[in-house]
Amino acid sequence: MELPYFFEQVLPNQHEIFCVSTETHKHCAQVLRMKQGDVLLLTNGQGVLCNGMITETDKKNTLVTITAHTQLPQSERKVTVGLSLLKNTARFEWFLEKATELGVQEIIPLLCKRTEKQHFRYERMQQITIAAMLQSKQCWLPVLQQPTTVGNVLQQQNNCKLIAHCYTAQKQHIQTFSTEKEICILIGPEGDFTEEEVAAAIQQQYIPVTLGNTRLRTETAGIVAATLSILN
Repeated sequence: MELPYFFEQVLPNQHEIFCVSTETHKHCAQVLRMKQGDVLLLTNGQGVLCNGMITETDKKNTLVTITAHTQLPQSERKVTVGLSLLKNTARFEWFLEKATELGVQEIIPLLCKRTEKQHFRYERMQQITIAAMLQSKQCWLPVLQQPTTVGNVLQQQNNCKLIAHCYTAQKQHIQTFSTEKEICILIGPEGDFTEEEVAAAIQQQYIPVTLGNTRLRTETAGIVAATLSILN
């Protein structure tokens, strides 16, 4: 039987006792009906994986003793996906969930010329990535940036820089870059990047790429790009 897995932003050292967060307490005590002596797993999303044992639990608090404390390395391949915010928020949330499960290390919500919806509930989106990390039994939480303009991203990235677009132009397949240790791939909104945005990206040494022969929704393109970059 798999041990329950929880997120705690701050974890103590081995053999220390601490009071878990209210969210973890509610799930342990009220949902799973865990009791004294039960064991669980905890991560801080920064590579720390702890084994813990419940030493005390009541209606208000749960105390856990850390029995093992391990620091796990992050993947050597860093994949960053910059994806435009979408008119349908649920589709962006789906992307966040799947990108986290795949092991994307950084996610940048993009504000493009044709981005239709710019409202972003950061705390909700962060909770989606946490839930996906726990569901997929990982201990590294992707860095979720605040929404930013394409222009800002073009100035910031300095690794293998790729931009996927639908214009007729010379493009390389994303799998061409399968040996790169760090990849940043930008995906535009429903109406695609503007020609000016693509030109600005190329001027900043972004390489135009194709994800295949079919036209993909923005969120699907983001997952295809992440999959081809991570699983090669």
